[in-house]
Amino acid sequence: MIKYELPTAWISYDLAGVQKELVDARSAVLALRSIPYQRSWVESLQSIQLKREVAGTSRIEGAEFTDRELEEALKETPEQLVTRSQRQAHAAVQTYRWIPTVPDDRPVDRQLVLEIHRRIVTGANDDHCEPGALRRQDQNVSFGQPRQRGGDGGPAWEKAFDGFIVAVQREYPDHDPIIQALAAHYHLAAMHPFLDGNGRTARALEALFLQRAGLRDTCFIAMSNYYYDEKPAYLTSLAESRARDHDITPFVRLGLKGIAAQSRRLLDEIRIQVQKALFKNMMYDLFGRLKTPRKRVIAERQIQILSVLLKEHSVDLVSLYDRVRIHYTGLRNPEKGFLRDLSALVNLKTVDFDKLPNNNWGFTIRLQWPMEITETDFMQRIKSLPKAKTFPFK
Repeated sequence: MIKYELPTAWISYDLAGVQKELVDARSAVLALRSIPYQRSWVESLQSIQLKREVAGTSRIEGAEFTDRELEEALKETPEQLVTRSQRQAHAAVQTYRWIPTVPDDRPVDRQLVLEIHRRIVTGANDDHCEPGALRRQDQNVSFGQPRQRGGDGGPAWEKAFDGFIVAVQREYPDHDPIIQALAAHYHLAAMHPFLDGNGRTARALEALFLQRAGLRDTCFIAMSNYYYDEKPAYLTSLAESRARDHDITPFVRLGLKGIAAQSRRLLDEIRIQVQKALFKNMMYDLFGRLKTPRKRVIAERQIQILSVLLKEHSVDLVSLYDRVRIHYTGLRNPEKGFLRDLSALVNLKTVDFDKLPNNNWGFTIRLQWPMEITETDFMQRIKSLPKAKTFPFK
């Protein structure tokens, strides 16, 4: 059992040793903040990010739940929270929804950290852990691999906790805001000042620091999901930093890599939304220019097919037909009409297809199409479409 020792410095690391990772993380955050987006895109993506964050921070602690159970826990007023894991997830989501509402000028003081803990454990762990209260005398905890022991509870421990808070307010501002976030995460996790919820509180505190470092609620990244995916490296970096008298270089290096990776992941997802918007604009513009009544009717059906693929990105042939079948009910041979329209979209290079098992086919939207096509090219391709008697995917 490794006993906790107070650090000689509350923020100690090798700046040269993390410089590359810090530059990468800063660049990724800057790119994420700079990309133009529609609010509706980011709101949708943030819902996904929040789900990843909550699942990650709970699962690191060993919580297990199905996707359906997680969805129930994410509701504002869940119908029934059966397991402790669900209750932990629900408390976490409420905490992460609260974090963006904390004013930037509110100091990270004792009350704020205790408030985060209170929110994290209320309704989830408060049957054995007092929300927002430090451990008392003889209330000791162990954690991690290899097993470590938090500092002894009681007055001396409260003094140590207050030392951490003073360092956050006086020493941390001299360092990069991203490194401040990681340092706060590490030290709170290493101290383990609470009976339960220490890791979840540390990761939530990190999220608050990252918000103030430029990762606002509009570009929130799911770091807990990264830590869960990298759980062995996460636990190892925490233990290694503690073994080095709280030189947090190993943990900072891992955290910076995670910030860069998660920022780029979200950036890629926003770029996909941008590509979809461009595709949709081009789709309505070009298909709307078809003049004959027959071509306009066909174009309306094809837009329905493309709209499904834009939403799902990739759909198998059977499912795709089921989704648009209603638009073909007036045809003498609805299935053949659907296949003819789909074949035309393939020839127009708006979609790709691949053979799937069970004699099925998969169709994927080609988001690069708007950058390849002009109005002249489009009209020429419409005129030269082959008479569809056979289909490349049948």
